[in-house]
Amino acid sequence: MGIRHDGLAALAAAAIAVGLAAPSLAQDHAGITGFWGRYFPSQGQPFDPRLAPPPAGDPPLLPEPLKAFQARRAAEKIADEKGEPIAGASVACLPDGMPQMMFAIYPMQIAQGPDEVTIVQESYSQVRHIHLNKPQVDPADYAPGYFGHSVGHWEGDALVVETVGIKDAVPMARSVPHSDQMRITERIRLVAPDVLQDQITITDPKVLARPWTYAYAYRRLPGYEMLEYVCEDNREYIDANGGTHLRLDGK
Repeated sequence: MGIRHDGLAALAAAAIAVGLAAPSLAQDHAGITGFWGRYFPSQGQPFDPRLAPPPAGDPPLLPEPLKAFQARRAAEKIADEKGEPIAGASVACLPDGMPQMMFAIYPMQIAQGPDEVTIVQESYSQVRHIHLNKPQVDPADYAPGYFGHSVGHWEGDALVVETVGIKDAVPMARSVPHSDQMRITERIRLVAPDVLQDQITITDPKVLARPWTYAYAYRRLPGYEMLEYVCEDNREYIDANGGTHLRLDGK
């Protein structure tokens, strides 16, 4: 009996050791770990319209922000017609920040861990840290940044993420500013084995008349390797008047 007991004890110890070495549920929850590229109709890619999210539409802006938004759009149209588009963050070699980072057409990588989900966007090597099962910070006590402070938890197969603390210079969307009260809530989940969807809801009582919800879809990229994206390779530049131009060779 002693030998059998010792043998069972050894097996139990081995099982515990294997259990500690194996990935936890949080590390492989819902299978979102991997490389992902935007999922939309394009030449040479299989596409199922049933898995595509609906268009975002315009944000439901309050009257004053709406005036500023419309004026900006009008100025952009005039600049585009002149062939001198108004410079955006990318031309200035600045990261997109949140939530625009999730819009990028470049691939991204999602890595799950027991305490954090990390999202790396190939464009500008942007990195988000989503802290799992932790309380959100008070935005008043947090130094604003491009990606803010993100906390998340799992609700079934969906990773629910709340982000606050986005700096003023980062737009809510193209040409749309935000206030210090903006909150971004995401529901990230698989809608098919190789199709991921990120439903984004933005609330900002100083800018939006009601919550603004839209979604992006991504397809899995098996075997993809992230490439280096360095802004110094950018051939666009900003002139003294804020116009964007293409830098010609030798210029």
